[in-house]
Amino acid sequence: MLLLGIDIGTSSIKVSVVDAATQRSLATVQYPETETPISSPKPGWAEQSPETWWQHVQKAILKANGSGKYDPVDIGAIGIAYQMHGLVITDSEFNVLRPSIIWCDSRAVAIGAAANQALGPAYCLEHLLNSPGNFTASKLAWVKENEPDTYAQVAHVMLPGDYIAFRLCGNVTTTPSALSEGVFWDFTTHSISTALMRYYGFADSFIPSLQDVFSEHGQLDAKVAAPLSLRAGIPVSYKAGDQPNNALSLGVTEPGEVAATAGTSGVIYAVSDQLTYDPLSRVNSFAHVNHTRQQTRTGVLLCINGTGILNSWARQQLGSGLSYAAMNELAANTEAGSGGVRVLPFGNGSERMLENKVTGVHFSGIDLNQHKQAHLFRAIQEGIAFAFRYGIDIMRSNKVFPTSIRAGKANLFQSDVFLHSFVAATGVPVTLYASDGSVGAALGAGIGCGYYKQVKDAFSRQQAIRTVHPDDCDNLEAAYQEWLQLLQKQIL
Repeated sequence: MLLLGIDIGTSSIKVSVVDAATQRSLATVQYPETETPISSPKPGWAEQSPETWWQHVQKAILKANGSGKYDPVDIGAIGIAYQMHGLVITDSEFNVLRPSIIWCDSRAVAIGAAANQALGPAYCLEHLLNSPGNFTASKLAWVKENEPDTYAQVAHVMLPGDYIAFRLCGNVTTTPSALSEGVFWDFTTHSISTALMRYYGFADSFIPSLQDVFSEHGQLDAKVAAPLSLRAGIPVSYKAGDQPNNALSLGVTEPGEVAATAGTSGVIYAVSDQLTYDPLSRVNSFAHVNHTRQQTRTGVLLCINGTGILNSWARQQLGSGLSYAAMNELAANTEAGSGGVRVLPFGNGSERMLENKVTGVHFSGIDLNQHKQAHLFRAIQEGIAFAFRYGIDIMRSNKVFPTSIRAGKANLFQSDVFLHSFVAATGVPVTLYASDGSVGAALGAGIGCGYYKQVKDAFSRQQAIRTVHPDDCDNLEAAYQEWLQLLQKQIL
């Protein structure tokens, strides 16, 4: 049996086809090759078209089929991972009403702050595990307040993965995990938060049918299946946000296990068996893929908006057409500490771990007679690693103590400079695996359709590529303290 995994990223769509028996990826592709743009009509806004996602999903599947490495009719289940917190709204005929307001959009921060005060900070933390912030519910409230004609047509509210599953199957579902990331979910009642829905004035009918993460979310429509050379009727049997899914793809499902990613954004994701929350909502807790009423499994998530997107910006603006590999090589041939250049990597909207402040990117310590392109490339990667250290210290203050971290060898973790800077800055060893979100989504589909009897069975053949320990790295503590002083000047 083959499993199809779809990962709806900010930069591109990734698709993997996995042999369920061997757990090996037979083909992994992305579409498009260039990065999908984020529309920003106003400062702090970030939008993408759900129709673009759908077109790219189809093209990615066809590209994978074109590899000739498998027969598409052998695919027996589909799993979907997707960028978290995005808002997709449609009318009663399922026409998309406006571009999706995606995860890094900052426009709803004030609306979420007002909701936090009105509902009460204690209620929000104890029931929602978060302040409403600029999460999906607050984004919908922004539409209600600022685009009343559009809001009047709303019949269905979806997360990005809900929408793609709808396009595949023709019906709409959601999950407790998805609703928790939108801050619609009450963890104490294990149901949709009535208080939040009433405060914002949302209709209960907006919320799709509720399903478990690992369950049948619909069957592939015949009209969709035929052009993709797939069998009609195969189930979409798994659907999760990208960070819970990335943790799943690394076998991170139980308390004490920790995953990291460094794509467009950077994330540390620790699993807890407690309803854990940060009093300042600098790190956030959501329902993990295996969270149930009977078994508490929350994902404690640290998010840094400006990671891979900053490296991408550097390539476009400073790289003169260089590949990422060439940039990494230049950075690797520059001394640790970047000759005193320091970079604050916070240029992609409000940062939750900075209490939703918008600081922008800052370069400091540049000597025009000394520093070259390579120093900037290295300083950017070190600055991102320092941001992770700052966030992990927040997690430690909330009694989450990572002792080892798992990461897929993808995105920034392909760079030795970043990997060693991350380990040096945080003091935590990192083990890399040959896994990514689309492979995780495929294996999730295998769990959801019943091929794997237990979650751990889907990762029984997973093998580590390498582990880097703090003793393997240059000491960056002095550089981090300089970086920290620079940050404190911006946020205090």
